[in-house]
Amino acid sequence: MLDVIVAGGGPTGVMLASELRLQGVDVLVLEKEPQPSPVVRALGIHARTIEVLDQRGLLERFLAAGKKYPLNGFFAGISKPQPAHLDTSHPYVLSILQPVTERLLTEHAGELDVTIRRGTEVTRLTQDDHGVTVDLADGTQLRARYLVGCDGGRSTVRKLLGVGFPGEPTRVDTLLGEMELTEDPETLTAVMTEVRKTQKRFGVGPIGDGLYRLVVPADNVAEDRSTPPDFEEFKRQLRSTAGTDFGVHSPRWLSRFGDATRQAERYRVGRVLLAGDAAHIHPPMGGQGLNLGLQDAFNLGWKLAAEVDGWAPADLLDSYEAERHPVAAQVLVNTRAQMQLTSLEPGPQAVRQLLTKLMDFEDVSRYLTEQLIAVDIRYDFGDGPDLLGRRLRDVQLKSGRLYDLMHEGHGLLLDQTGGLSATGWEDRVDHVVDVSEELDVPAVLLRPDGHVVWAGEDAAALPGALRKWFGRPAA
Repeated sequence: MLDVIVAGGGPTGVMLASELRLQGVDVLVLEKEPQPSPVVRALGIHARTIEVLDQRGLLERFLAAGKKYPLNGFFAGISKPQPAHLDTSHPYVLSILQPVTERLLTEHAGELDVTIRRGTEVTRLTQDDHGVTVDLADGTQLRARYLVGCDGGRSTVRKLLGVGFPGEPTRVDTLLGEMELTEDPETLTAVMTEVRKTQKRFGVGPIGDGLYRLVVPADNVAEDRSTPPDFEEFKRQLRSTAGTDFGVHSPRWLSRFGDATRQAERYRVGRVLLAGDAAHIHPPMGGQGLNLGLQDAFNLGWKLAAEVDGWAPADLLDSYEAERHPVAAQVLVNTRAQMQLTSLEPGPQAVRQLLTKLMDFEDVSRYLTEQLIAVDIRYDFGDGPDLLGRRLRDVQLKSGRLYDLMHEGHGLLLDQTGGLSATGWEDRVDHVVDVSEELDVPAVLLRPDGHVVWAGEDAAALPGALRKWFGRPAA
């Protein structure tokens, strides 16, 4: 009997497995693909994901493999200066190709002794009051206390559960591919700059080893979503959109993506949960997909570990869906809106012109940017100070940085008064007495994912918050 099986070895699944192992949970990752994919789907990570990596001590290795860029032009490709005073210590986007992100996350998982079994596909599942039985394609069975489907937009786990996936079907297709080309870099840049003045669904960029990643609008919506585009079709669309096919040749990979927006009706059915693309799909506008999945994993990991370890308060595991479902729903709204704003039709273009002017107002630009980078999220923890329910950005303490104290995945009582106590919860909550000029409340209690669940100095009220989020104190 395993503690947890994670179906899907992409970024979300591997991140979740690492969070579980950090808490000592016995976890197995099943991935149907025999080898990691070299395909570049996501191009970077945003501020909240960067914070997540920083909270676990992983950021330096990601910074070394990526490149920082300012946060402008991300909302529907509308280019405006980066808003000042964003609520994060990482006000940039980190350009890093998805295969590199996956490699670094997998290396981290290996350091935590996560087992990843490749070439293994889930075909059936059943569950009872004590666990989940998983049938594999090779005829073998596994059993675990919990199963999490992180197996993508066509999730087998979601389908086996019978969870609905309502939303909007694809209405606009875009072609995506990796290939070589013969066009000189100067001409390539000039053509791309000119075309992207109006066509935001077009792009060309190098990804290493002489390969380029090309994105171009499709002529129509494919009936068979699983069939990749023909290379001649790809070249034809390049010529139609850009006036040239750039001498493309030797395609390594061709695909298409649509603008479908769908969300699972439920994120949990008994002992089976969904995360990442298995729980939600949306257009890639603003580069939010991979980030959203990693943040799902960060929210779920410590809660599921608490359930496995036996100290989880009532309804803690259900708070995963209660918190993350609205977040994904909002991402579906903003990506759908951005997709509309890329249309060349007169109506959407009129709205785009209006929004472009509105974004000259700093508050509008900041509001849209903080949505994309996910630092605006506030979970509903009831009435209280403005910090309640929000993640706390990295703040400088007298003895160091806040995020340096969170690498082990524990809760954290940051006490500027020196008069509070977490006695009885020492195995789950680190009590740190320190001060910060950036923190205007006497003390905060943080969950392992960095969200504030209590703030103030009332020593009598603190035990109630500790019980609500970290269970009963140890005897």
